[in-house]
Amino acid sequence: MGRYVIRRLLQMIPVFFGTTLLIFLMVNVMGDPVAGLCGDRQCDPATAAQLRSEFGLDKPVWQQYLTYMGNVFTGDFGTAFNGQKVTELMGTAFPITIRLTIVAIVFEIVIGISLGVVTGLRRGRPVDTTVLILTLVVISVPTFVTGLLLQLLLGVEWGVIKPSVSSEAPVDELIVPGLVLASVSLAYVTRLTRTSIAENARADYVRTAVAKGLPRRRVVVRHLLRNSLIPVITFIGTDVGALMGGAIVTERIFNIHGVGYQLYQGILRQNSQTVVGFVTVLVLVFLAANLIVDLLYAVLDPRIRYA
Repeated sequence: MGRYVIRRLLQMIPVFFGTTLLIFLMVNVMGDPVAGLCGDRQCDPATAAQLRSEFGLDKPVWQQYLTYMGNVFTGDFGTAFNGQKVTELMGTAFPITIRLTIVAIVFEIVIGISLGVVTGLRRGRPVDTTVLILTLVVISVPTFVTGLLLQLLLGVEWGVIKPSVSSEAPVDELIVPGLVLASVSLAYVTRLTRTSIAENARADYVRTAVAKGLPRRRVVVRHLLRNSLIPVITFIGTDVGALMGGAIVTERIFNIHGVGYQLYQGILRQNSQTVVGFVTVLVLVFLAANLIVDLLYAVLDPRIRYA
């Protein structure tokens, strides 16, 4: 196990540098950040030259990247064009998005896996058909439509929730946005769990457990569910980074000032320091989530061993 973890950590190094380099290059071809900083009115040449020198934009791209990565390892993610440190923006944005992501993951695990187990054990029955149709509808409807509809009905028409989340973003106000954020992933988790349960229910080890006279609950929980959750855990693990980075639409709808909001503002204003800084942290989150998922395989299935 220890050697496997070390090997995986070493594999993450080129992935991290390759991903951050790609993002850095993509952000730098979005346009001239100085032009975005000046707005509709063009900066005079002297001011533009001063700004480029101040933010290091007058250097070659490769040198900018090396300088940026050197600063990252010291905990300096740069300064936004408004003069605020990117780390300060992260300190306010990431806790909000982490709470929102946790709410979304809880919905995926509790509702998605529960529905998947129920439909997988009752394949072909009315409840299975109903859930399959509902999940297909959820997958087909864009997230911004679901979010705006729930905001209109629950927030404006019925007054059950606040249409806009407050700046503190407590957990109770993030329940509906979390459900919106998790809606598509929840549908995929349900269908994936259903398929895995239905396939493993016909496996030899399940028939053997039933033949031994074990209680149905124990057969489902201890034998069938643990083996069926491996692909589901893989999907949820990779979905953590996607949820945090893909919350732009949900956060815009409910006015949540999290990571998605800051990324949107950074892209809109061509603020490369903000965009690259936030994406760098998201890359680390994605890599860490994948490592944790790989280690959970051995917990779910004792037959899995790491060389």
